[in-house]
Amino acid sequence: MSLLSLRGVRKAYGDNVVLDDFGLEVSEGECVVLIGASGSGKSTLLRCINLLEVVDDGVIELAGTDITDPRADADKIRSTIGIVFQSYNLFPHLSVLDNATLAPIRVHGVPRDEARRRALEMLDRVGLRDKADARPDDLSGGQQQRAAIARALVNSPTLMLLDEITSALDPELVGEVLDLLRDLRSEGMTMLICTHEMAFAREIADQVCFLHQGRLLESGPPAQVLDNPSQPRTQEFLRRIRT
Repeated sequence: MSLLSLRGVRKAYGDNVVLDDFGLEVSEGECVVLIGASGSGKSTLLRCINLLEVVDDGVIELAGTDITDPRADADKIRSTIGIVFQSYNLFPHLSVLDNATLAPIRVHGVPRDEARRRALEMLDRVGLRDKADARPDDLSGGQQQRAAIARALVNSPTLMLLDEITSALDPELVGEVLDLLRDLRSEGMTMLICTHEMAFAREIADQVCFLHQGRLLESGPPAQVLDNPSQPRTQEFLRRIRT
């Protein structure tokens, strides 16, 4: 059974349809990379999975539970899903440690000592334990992004959603974040990653999905989609980003 299943998902903002009859199956431990032009629906898809957006139609199931059911406990569901954005979204007035413990303590009711212990473990895992008391503005971009990933890992999520997390970084800082994702991949973390790093997608993905106008136009192993795409629109997209 798939860990994550999307069937017939639709999301629109007025007349602008962002996701149109979208379907996807993700197995436990699988790494799925989403590619496509800006506006193709990648970020909205991740936000719908994390219940930051309400779908207009269709079903999203996580571990067999319909999380789009209006009766679903959104906070409980989000505690099992980690999400990281390209802009870090760290609170600048809080320390790195306080950023990592804020949601577990205030939203999920984790005791403060337990939340701090778990957060320090995650900061150690991403190489930032010595920065626990620092403010985000005292960190490099790569360090801030690793802090955001540590925050997302604090609740031991079953699924990680990563939205263009290297796009705001200087080129020399990209490698340290990608190395961390490689480690998560090797540990069997289930991940959906939006990225324009095609070499990284080829290396890390079990499945590459090309989105176009809110639909899943093409999917398959990296060698198939990136080297021998069957859809003309996929071919055009890959030619454009490689020039």
